[in-house]
Amino acid sequence: MRVKCVICDKIEVIDDETLQAKRLRNRPIHTYMCQICTNRIAEKTKAHLDSGNFRLYRPKSENDEW
Repeated sequence: MRVKCVICDKIEVIDDETLQAKRLRNRPIHTYMCQICTNRIAEKTKAHLDSGNFRLYRPKSENDEW
């Protein structure tokens, strides 16, 4: 299966029988990102977290015991 990275537009070939290929075929909301872009984003996110200036805003969960 030929796939295209959503960030760098690099075209790669992945095996048709993999779980990732199945997800891309059956659920159009899933997108493909190459390993280089995935690693780059992970490194930059880790650097932001380590700097102390990065806050991850998560929604506050309300405990509704209804």
